[in-house]
Amino acid sequence: MKSIRNIYKIGMGPSSSHTMGPRFAAQEFAAKTKGAHSYKVTLYGSLAATGKGHLTDHAICQGLNSSNVEIEWKAQEFLPYHPNGMKFVALDAQGKEIEQSLCYSIGGGDVVYDEDKGEVVEKKSCYSLNKMEDILGLVKAREFNSFWEFVYAHEDDDLPAYLGEVWDAMQASVRKGLVTEGTLQGGLNIQRKACSYKIKSNGNAFSMQRHGLVFANALAVAEENAGGGIVVTAPTCGSAGVLPAVLYSLQEKYDFETVRIVKALATAGLIAALVKKNASVAGADVGCQGEVGVACSMAAAAACQLFGGSPYQIEYAATMGLEHFLGLTCDPVRGLVQVPCIERNALAAARALSCSAYASLSDGNHFVGFDKVVRVMLETGHDLPNIYKETSLGGLAKD
Repeated sequence: MKSIRNIYKIGMGPSSSHTMGPRFAAQEFAAKTKGAHSYKVTLYGSLAATGKGHLTDHAICQGLNSSNVEIEWKAQEFLPYHPNGMKFVALDAQGKEIEQSLCYSIGGGDVVYDEDKGEVVEKKSCYSLNKMEDILGLVKAREFNSFWEFVYAHEDDDLPAYLGEVWDAMQASVRKGLVTEGTLQGGLNIQRKACSYKIKSNGNAFSMQRHGLVFANALAVAEENAGGGIVVTAPTCGSAGVLPAVLYSLQEKYDFETVRIVKALATAGLIAALVKKNASVAGADVGCQGEVGVACSMAAAAACQLFGGSPYQIEYAATMGLEHFLGLTCDPVRGLVQVPCIERNALAAARALSCSAYASLSDGNHFVGFDKVVRVMLETGHDLPNIYKETSLGGLAKD
């Protein structure tokens, strides 16, 4: 299992799989083909189906740093390894091929190259265990008292500093989103709501204010992402508002020290890393359950830890956060990360706090474990027809 640094990436929205991943792949290819005169890029499957709404073409041109780029969209052709396939071809001045590369944007901004499919990529692993049951076994054996200790023991010493940078970026996206008004680009005429939700919440009674402020913080980040602003994948751009909203709200209310927030980020990152290793966080692969569902799971675990939950209670909160999003489709209207994505971020943030509270009242014992929910999420996602997995051909996106 890879470092949780691969979960938290700071970059431009609106999509980790359709924007960040392709931009990174394009930059890598450009670095290998500096003498190229022009480029031809072919996008496949879900990457092609909603690429224009996700600004994939702009991201690729930026990554290649070239205006001489021809992009071919093959939305009906799905490559066997992953729905988000892309092929780069570099050409000389005479139109002769210099080099080509086939790769896949697998979610969360990560790219896997065709030659690295399978176990090869696991050489970069830093964790010996990749199942929640096994990690809890170490807790039971008293080798570790918490998930964040397990993370710190397996990562580089500078991980806390990196997570501090992640937290700074998350806070910045919340603050910027809370004061930005106007209409989001893309043609749906969606008005930014974070600012008004913040103002209205402050004027309401305690219960409504508590929910409203969480909503506002989640909307702030999700709207920043939709507008192509700087966000942190958690675990993706499309679900980037959930975890920051929960942590920002709790720090504002309870004045948690930054060091505790950073430890909560470590635990949340472990949750996402387990899902990414054993299933997927890509909407094109398993639907929105892999994005907003996993984000809710991360936030529920982080909140439960901040309130002093035991590892068993934290695991329970994480399990609930994902379990109750099983089967959620990824069906963005017009391929934009706006409807229903932004609203889902807000509701998932509130649900994460509910999962945390529910688990905290328990003794941590429950019937269905985290590993099983992750396995079922993968099976459910692969059973979903492609029209419900980031192609905008079905569900809410259907005309």
